[in-house]
Amino acid sequence: MRGKVVVVTGASGGVGRAVVRQLGAEGAKVALVARGEAGLAGAAVDVGAEGGTAKVFAADVSDYDQVRAAAQQAEAELGPIDVWINIAFTTVFAPFLQITPEEYERETKVTYLGYVWGTRVALELMKPRDKGAIVQAGSALAYRSIPLQSAYCGAKHAISGFTESVRTELLAEDSGVKITMVQLPALNTPQFDWGLNRMRRHAQPVPPIYQPEVAARAIVHAAEHPERKEYWVGGMTAATIMGQRAVPALLDRYLARTGVKSQLTTEKAPTGVSNLWEPADEDKDYGAHGGFDRRSHGRSAQLWMSQHRGLVAAAALGAAAVAGIGLRRR
Repeated sequence: MRGKVVVVTGASGGVGRAVVRQLGAEGAKVALVARGEAGLAGAAVDVGAEGGTAKVFAADVSDYDQVRAAAQQAEAELGPIDVWINIAFTTVFAPFLQITPEEYERETKVTYLGYVWGTRVALELMKPRDKGAIVQAGSALAYRSIPLQSAYCGAKHAISGFTESVRTELLAEDSGVKITMVQLPALNTPQFDWGLNRMRRHAQPVPPIYQPEVAARAIVHAAEHPERKEYWVGGMTAATIMGQRAVPALLDRYLARTGVKSQLTTEKAPTGVSNLWEPADEDKDYGAHGGFDRRSHGRSAQLWMSQHRGLVAAAALGAAAVAGIGLRRR
């Protein structure tokens, strides 16, 4: 990543904030795209402190023209874009019928169309140069939906389908531009402090919970190795995706019993903050972490194995060979 120009949407907080910090540590030139002034300023400081170069470009990703303008300005100030990372999203925690049509449309525009517009702008710039990488921050919920997050789950499913379509087009054209997706687990981010919440209790990620730096390492690795169709992060992500393939109806019944309760804390009420229409971090910098540090894991063994599949496969073959020799000697 050293010296490369990387655009990150949703850069002001959560996973996006952890990603830009990681990119700064690797010496990248980072274009920070988000809405919140305080969050963007804090992210720029983080990138500079880690040794990278940061430029701030305020934009609402649901608006194609704003995304396009931010990209053009980024190229004018930083140079041709090498990598585009889509992370920006918003959330509503509520049963489907308690979400207004306007709120549902807004979340879909930000979380789904934000990725579509980011991908479109990236391709418009990268395809003429026949090089570049696009990384979509996904979720286990792109495969297996849960209650209280119908708009978010629907958007993540849509992003997965959209990305597969674009990937096949790029492959058909033998394009030098690559696109990949990183399916993430439950993460300790400000999402649960600034997502619109209509429940009576504070929202929480479904355990096991990981720190956003785990996601950041996976996303930056995917940017460096975008040839893979997708990456899975966390053992629960892998188990969820495989479980959905094997026993989807059983998961329906299981989540009907446990899915609501597991997403709500017993300690406190909702914050009353929402970033659906306006940025929550306009005047307050939330940073990368949410309020679940004590319950969150800083590493994922599954992610390491995913990133080193060749080594793991070789070790497995070696172990099998040794076992076979031992059996023959008996």
